[in-house]
Amino acid sequence: MSATMRAAAIDAVGPPDELRVRELERPAVPDDGILVRVVAAGVQVTDAAIRAGWTPPGAVIRFPQILGNEFSGVIEQTGAEVDGFVHGDEVAGFNTLGCYAEYVAVPASQVVAKPTSVPWQAAGALSASGQTAHTAFEDLAVQGDDVVLVHGAAGGVGSAFTQLAVHAGATVIGTASESNHDYLRALGAIPLEYGPGQAARIRAVSPRVDVAFDAAGHENLRTAVELVADRDRIATIVDMPLAQDLGCRIVRSRRSASRLADLMDRLANGHLGVHIRRSYRLEEVPDAHRDVETGHGRGKIVLDIGEAP
Repeated sequence: MSATMRAAAIDAVGPPDELRVRELERPAVPDDGILVRVVAAGVQVTDAAIRAGWTPPGAVIRFPQILGNEFSGVIEQTGAEVDGFVHGDEVAGFNTLGCYAEYVAVPASQVVAKPTSVPWQAAGALSASGQTAHTAFEDLAVQGDDVVLVHGAAGGVGSAFTQLAVHAGATVIGTASESNHDYLRALGAIPLEYGPGQAARIRAVSPRVDVAFDAAGHENLRTAVELVADRDRIATIVDMPLAQDLGCRIVRSRRSASRLADLMDRLANGHLGVHIRRSYRLEEVPDAHRDVETGHGRGKIVLDIGEAP
């Protein structure tokens, strides 16, 4: 087995073209860890932010730095202290860095089994957006009789949150560009356009709004505050300074294997879907970053890295 692998890494912070595919040393497997041969890896706005110079809390950037924080793949090797996983198991998982590669080594506590029925791309692009949406859904305590407003409902996080709320029985009003309205209807939401007069359009659909989740930014929180009485039931993942000014919640994902396993079960049972709007080869990762940084389009972007078994 070769001691090297192909990976997309940066040698300095900067624009998407800083990402280059090269041969790097394959990671060692810690006693409590798993080495996974990666099939697919999701591409996140967070990855682009790291490439541009942001360092996640607790992370250390060492050049050449492999990016990527979620994956699906096949177990190649397990550490001496690992139980419950064996060579050849199909899995999905997460790591702050290192997933844009043919192999990634992660703690066993960050990996879950991938059901056979779940496609590789969906499994590889589930964790980041899915766990953020799941955390927000939990923090906002969405109930079946709630009317829920979701800003940016067609994006990766927004669409996952929308589906969780719809499945819980809530009425969901989702804002998105008109080109995504049919998609939101298919998810079970009531779609509305962004822009001036938004609050009036929402009131025309429902005079009562109990919960608001902002995955879009652009000061959409102001509409939420106008409509939702309890600011503890208004949250954002993007407009942090405004949330602090308005007294709304800021959601930070609490990733765990149990949370990912719940999402994976929902995916396998048909209660959750991951829309892949485009996939790229590993060599095309700069284009994937340019795509995700546009902030447009529905669903997720994924890298196809290895062959599925």
